[in-house]
Amino acid sequence: MVVTFALFKTTKAQAQAVDIGGISELNGSAQILRDETLDATLDFAIQSNDEAITTNGRMAIKFLDDSVVKLTEHSQLLIDEYIYDADPSKSKMALTFGLGTVRFITGNLNKIDKQNITLKTPTANIAIRGTDFTATVDELGRSLIVLLPDAYGLSSGEIEVITGSGMVLLNKPFQATTVSVYENAPSRPVILDLTLELMDNMLIVNPPKRDREIAEENVVQDRKSVLDFDDLDIDYLEEEFLSEDELEFTELDINYLDVNLLEDLLDVVDALQVVEQEDVLARDANTVNIQGTSFGQDLKTQINTFTDGEILTLIRSVGQYARVDIDGTASYTIIFIQDGVSNIVQVNGTGTVITITQGN
Repeated sequence: MVVTFALFKTTKAQAQAVDIGGISELNGSAQILRDETLDATLDFAIQSNDEAITTNGRMAIKFLDDSVVKLTEHSQLLIDEYIYDADPSKSKMALTFGLGTVRFITGNLNKIDKQNITLKTPTANIAIRGTDFTATVDELGRSLIVLLPDAYGLSSGEIEVITGSGMVLLNKPFQATTVSVYENAPSRPVILDLTLELMDNMLIVNPPKRDREIAEENVVQDRKSVLDFDDLDIDYLEEEFLSEDELEFTELDINYLDVNLLEDLLDVVDALQVVEQEDVLARDANTVNIQGTSFGQDLKTQINTFTDGEILTLIRSVGQYARVDIDGTASYTIIFIQDGVSNIVQVNGTGTVITITQGN
C-alpha cells in the first residue's frame, strides 16, 4: 500500500498580504502555490501560507529574520505561519517539510524566540537551538534528520527530534536519526561519514508518483509517434547516425535520480545502529570482567547483560523476571535461582553476594 502525503494550505484571502521573505536562489523550475500556481522567479516575494515546490530545480528562500531554507529537486515546503515583530517573543515561524530534502539554516537568534519556531515533517517535530540541519522525507512520510556542522566543522547547535513515543537529541556534526511513523520513537542517533558536498547531491528523493506517471506517458506518446515516421523524408547521405560519442557510455549518462538514495540511507542508518550496538558490547566486554554469562543476550544462561555509563544491568526473564543494576567498576557475585534453575555470575571477581530466589 502506498500512502501519499499532500500538503493543504490555507487559501483565505488576506486584505493586506505581508511579504515575509523572498527567493534568494533559483536554479531550474519551481513554483509557489498561493491562491493559484505561480512560477518562481529570483527575488519573488514570499508570504505566509505559501507552498514552495521544486520539480527539476533548486530554490532557496530567505526570511526576514535571515533564516534560510533550501530545497533540492522534487521537494515541498509549506509555510504554515510567519510573523515578524520587533519583539522576538511575538515573532513566530511554523514550517512543514512535506517531501524531498529541505535544509534549514537558522537566522539571527535574537529575532525570533526559539520556543516560537515550529518545524515538522509528516512523522516528526523538530525543536532547534541555533542550528543548521537537513530533513529528507520520502513519499511514505519517512524522515531522515541530519545535523550539519558550522563553518569550522563543529556542531552548529542542537536539535531535538520528537515523536509520539520519544525524543532524541542531535548535537554532533552529521549526527542523524530516522523516523518511520509518528507513533514510533526516533531511531538511535548515528554519525554519517559524509561531507556537505555529498549531502547536497545525495539527498534527492525520487520524483512524486504523478510526475513519474507523466514522464511514462510522454515515453508512450513518443513511441506512438514512431508509427507516423516516414523515412522517405530523410536524406541518409547527410545524416550521421552513429557518431562515436553516441556509442560511448560515460559518467554523464548516469541518471542519479533513478536511485532511491533516501531508502539507501535509511538502511545505512539502521545498519550503523547495529554496528554501534556491537561496538558498545565489545567495549563493555573489555572493561568489565564477567564470568558465568556473556555481554548481550546469552542464549545459554538466558541472561541479558548491558551497560549504561558505569551502571551494569543483568536481566533474566524466563517464567520469572529479575533485574539487577550494579556499579560496573565494583565486584559482585550474583546468584539467580528461578524455578529451581541456578545461574551464578561473577563481576570483576568475587565480591558482594546478591542472591535472587524466585518460584516455589
